[in-house]
Amino acid sequence: MAKNFLSHITKKFGDSGYDGDEFGGAAGHNGNGLPTGNPGNFMFATGIECSYPTIDHGKTRRDLLAETDHYNRYKEDLGLVKEMGLKVLRYNLPYYQIQKAPGKYDWDFADAAMKEIKRLGITPILDLMHFGVPDWIGNFQNPELPVHFAEYAGAVAKRYPWVRFYTPVNEVYVTARASARDGIWNEQLKSDRAFITAMKHCAAASIMGNHQIAKHRPDCVIVQSESAEYIHEMRTIESDETRITNKLRFLSLDLLYAHPLDAEVLLFCLDNGMTRDELKWFMAGEPPGYQIMGNDYYGRNERIIKPNGDWCSAEDVLGWYTMTRQYYERYRKPVMHTETNTFKAEDAECWLWKQWVNVTRIRKDGVPVVGFTWYSLLDQIDWDISLAEKLGTVNPCGLFDLDRKIRPVGESYKMMLQEFGQITMVPHSEMFEITSRPAELKVEV
Repeated sequence: MAKNFLSHITKKFGDSGYDGDEFGGAAGHNGNGLPTGNPGNFMFATGIECSYPTIDHGKTRRDLLAETDHYNRYKEDLGLVKEMGLKVLRYNLPYYQIQKAPGKYDWDFADAAMKEIKRLGITPILDLMHFGVPDWIGNFQNPELPVHFAEYAGAVAKRYPWVRFYTPVNEVYVTARASARDGIWNEQLKSDRAFITAMKHCAAASIMGNHQIAKHRPDCVIVQSESAEYIHEMRTIESDETRITNKLRFLSLDLLYAHPLDAEVLLFCLDNGMTRDELKWFMAGEPPGYQIMGNDYYGRNERIIKPNGDWCSAEDVLGWYTMTRQYYERYRKPVMHTETNTFKAEDAECWLWKQWVNVTRIRKDGVPVVGFTWYSLLDQIDWDISLAEKLGTVNPCGLFDLDRKIRPVGESYKMMLQEFGQITMVPHSEMFEITSRPAELKVEV
């Protein structure tokens, strides 16, 4: 009589496939860590860098889609997304080019790109405003911006009814800060009042755009991409400037999600032009659709301020895990890692895996992370100086270089997809399948 119980299992079930090869032994899992045969819906993504702010006080438009030759090579670029094995793409339709005037649009490029995206079976997260506005609107100080943008967002949703995922306004906080507090883009102002003006106009535009999208897609999913930031000030007593800046990083999401403001931030807003009626409007409730909190994280998002005022990148002192946990516990929204990269090509592979470790750790600790994005598909230009001057410096942070040759980080991302591509948005949700009548409950990506 055989003494090893495995021999009895093999004798009984070997011909049926229960021999430990197909099913991974007792675990019943394959190498992807999921029960065999269950596909995943976790949103592995990339994005095509598309910023278009103005500099030189409105004289120069920085359009990264043009500078990376995407307008001419969009089919090739979208094909690279498919070649990577990615199902999801953060993609922008260039707002400043499309809305020519109230009610007047030029859809030529948008129609061509969206047709190709649909043909390839890619799920777009449509980004509708990325750091700039049409020339006729001016800049983010214009109080008419929310109305004009809402009209545009509704027109997009009506034209492409098959699209469900949207980012109405990319990085509201960064848009307002760079344009009106740091003096880099667009209005190029440097005042707290201008910052709050830009902040409320961008946040209102996002909310109004969200409402118009929902009229055409009541089941819309809003992926609100925002920069996760923090300043570590290395002084025995923190300055007032650093304290309020670390609080203001939450302001855009507070306004978008109707979250009560910190007392100091509230006074800052009221002192710098936000009216009580405006605040009441923001706090009336959350916009429609399903909301995902997208956290963008680069090592340079964290800064260390030295006692002499100089600064250096903190890079992972807190990291995406800790900062995202701060945001999650404040808003309790499903999370997506919506942007990351590093400007040093030799560090990119390690940075990719470090970010993925952050994602897997926080998911194991109970935070619902539904997607991950390496940003961007292609190398970028002049982002090391935040597009402040048109120097043409190539930042080697893409999955592919500007000749469309894959970088080592692109190969590493393929490896990640091969190993983890079957995971589900919600851990263990692979065991559930919705087969009843309400098809709108089914998440399709």
